[in-house]
Amino acid sequence: MTSPAVTPGGGRRAAAVIALIAPLLAVAATLETTVLHFGTFVSFVLAVVVVTTATWYALTRRGLLRWLAVLVAAVGVLMMVTIGLSLFLTQAAMLIVFAVAGRYALGPHSSATISGGHPARPVPAARRGVLLINPRSGDGVAARAGLAEAAAARGLEVITLGPGDDLAALAERAAAEGADVLGMAGGDGSQALVATTAMRHGLPFVCVPAGTRNHFALDLGLDRTDVAGALDAFTDGVERLVDLASVNDRIFVNNASLGVYAEVVRAKGYRKAKIRTWGRLLPDLLGPAAAPSDLEFDSPEGPPISGVSLVLVSNNPYDLSRVGRSGGRPRLDTGRLGIVAVRGAIPAGEFVARKFTVRSKADVAAGVDGEAILLTPPLVFRSLPGALRVRVPRSSGARPRAAALSRRDLNALVRVASGAPAV
Repeated sequence: MTSPAVTPGGGRRAAAVIALIAPLLAVAATLETTVLHFGTFVSFVLAVVVVTTATWYALTRRGLLRWLAVLVAAVGVLMMVTIGLSLFLTQAAMLIVFAVAGRYALGPHSSATISGGHPARPVPAARRGVLLINPRSGDGVAARAGLAEAAAARGLEVITLGPGDDLAALAERAAAEGADVLGMAGGDGSQALVATTAMRHGLPFVCVPAGTRNHFALDLGLDRTDVAGALDAFTDGVERLVDLASVNDRIFVNNASLGVYAEVVRAKGYRKAKIRTWGRLLPDLLGPAAAPSDLEFDSPEGPPISGVSLVLVSNNPYDLSRVGRSGGRPRLDTGRLGIVAVRGAIPAGEFVARKFTVRSKADVAAGVDGEAILLTPPLVFRSLPGALRVRVPRSSGARPRAAALSRRDLNALVRVASGAPAV
């Protein structure tokens, strides 16, 4: 989102000009190195190839070959730093200039994350708000933030998940007993379970970022560092409609992954030793002896795609166009799934769809909002447009992403540089 449609002042116009010049200087520096120091440039490219190849071998091999690949990759990185340090510093400096000047030129809301295009409307405080807390999420974030006490101070009913408790059943009981707003403090998997109940009963939902990464909270525009502050959605919030997504009728708020990631997530010991588990399993999943994947789906632009090692389906597409920071979903109300597929280390497809089907001859391991499950094929993914009423604090909404400008912001920069409004 760019700044309001007002004529920019001299300072913003100058910043826009500087932002537009910075990437041109970066390109010029690259061309100069290529032309005047061609041997150096070729050496740098070769070093990049060596590092990339060695890294792949380090990830997908075991024993002595893995350690030799690590050594080669380390030597290659040292060569890259030695050969291309000045060029790298120049490129990094120009990127920083572009991001800072561009953000200033477009105003304080440039490249903001918007949780949805549906208009937000102020809503009264919850009469009987219920907050469910998963105390184990995020290594005890809820307890450290004093979340239960903060919720009680706002007049909310608190339900803390205990060992062996069924979160979905607790949420259903809260809804049946008269809750008019349901909230969940936990990670994306917990959010999805309670959001499913809220959707089923037509209740507003409050997301409290008490998990590890809190992708859904981030894309809703919440401040993930202010866990207790998210409770203001119960008492002083605005409400809007956002999409949900499903796979074989299981709801997810963030994404579902098939293939390599899903196999690692469901492995024994993953939660306690993630890096070690990746290192242990990747050779079996991507190495020369790996069994070929039988995942297959139809491409919207050609023949069926098969043999992919990773399929990621997201509730609304990720924005991969941002300069300085890729990822994140600028909107949660497009009514589309984002689909990304990879074969080995090579992209196999990227597109959007309302419905998406994956075929397989056997049950498929999936990571759905970070939770490991098995799904029976065919796997049918659907977008559920406007399915969830979400409440966020009145102070939340559009928040800038640091050092991130999208390609569409370049057009706005050109307009500001010429003296026209950015929008």
